Amino acid sequence: MSENLFQKEYLCIVEGILDEKSGIIDLPIARKPGSIIERHVNSAGQPSRTIYEVVKEFENYSLVKCILETGRTHQIRVHFSYIGHPLLGDTLYGKPSTLISRQALHSYMVSFTHPITKKEQCFTCPLPNDMKSLIEK
Repeated sequence: MSENLFQKEYLCIVEGILDEKSGIIDLPIARKPGSIIERHVNSAGQPSRTIYEVVKEFENYSLVKCILETGRTHQIRVHFSYIGHPLLGDTLYGKPSTLISRQALHSYMVSFTHPITKKEQCFTCPLPNDMKSLIEK
């Protein structure tokens, strides 16, 4: 991803309303001491950049589009939790939700240049029903 061979775009639903409606979260991420799964923002971590834009706001949560400039494990989840807006239903970096039974994160688009034909390839996947029901209110 650092060579911009692939572009991945995600949709997520985060808790609350973001003050900044778009921006870049540029915070290094490292493995949390004592855990093989959990990550956290740490100055000794690897560079991690998430570009985001609020797509739609609701009473107490927001639909956000994210583009990853780096591809760290749990990057979107760690970044949004760190800025005080964890993903709905994210029990590792946030809390359980009565609105959804899993983390509200969906990889909806990937694009890349085909290595042989050099043509741009773009693949999308619609939102799953559990996330769709939260934004069609």
